[in-house]
Amino acid sequence: MTANEQFLVPQDTYLKSGIHIGTKFKTKYMEQFIYKTRPDGLSVLNLQKIDERLKIAVNFLSQYSPEDILVVSRRENGWKAAKALNRTTGIRVITGRYLPGMLTNPRLDKYMEVKILMVTDAWPDRNVINDAIKTGIPVVALCDINNQSNNIDLVMPCNNKGKKSLGLLFWIVAREYLKRRGTIKSDDEFKASLEDFTDE
Repeated sequence: MTANEQFLVPQDTYLKSGIHIGTKFKTKYMEQFIYKTRPDGLSVLNLQKIDERLKIAVNFLSQYSPEDILVVSRRENGWKAAKALNRTTGIRVITGRYLPGMLTNPRLDKYMEVKILMVTDAWPDRNVINDAIKTGIPVVALCDINNQSNNIDLVMPCNNKGKKSLGLLFWIVAREYLKRRGTIKSDDEFKASLEDFTDE
């Protein structure tokens, strides 16, 4: 079996989306996911590790019903992908600003109870992460090479800034989530196209 067959999508699909393109600034924790640093100082993430972590993340998410999962994306590049995830799986999504207290204050109109949180970027999404910590909700965070990993239960290394990268990642999560939940039996049954999740 080739490495390509073991990946959730063909290696080329990953590469075309730029899911592995990191940043010039790197944090200590994220160094373990770096494949190499280019001469221009830009670090590149290890595709094998991205794929491995993606499998772990989906296995983790698929233990929960869609209404028990919340995905938050303050970063605009993740909005289309997050909304497509909501349409295809029913997973709850907040795009744009998260109002502090939505997970902790039952008196708020928008209060919701969830069992797991996924964010597109630990820094802009820090308010919801802080609320999740207060209520003991596990956090899955998409992290680029420049992210800190404090208070994150599962770090998902990827380019969390690019529309194509986020689109591909959420598309894979949607497909694999539905497969593991038994909603669909195979990749062929997954009707949403990658274009539904990405902005051209």
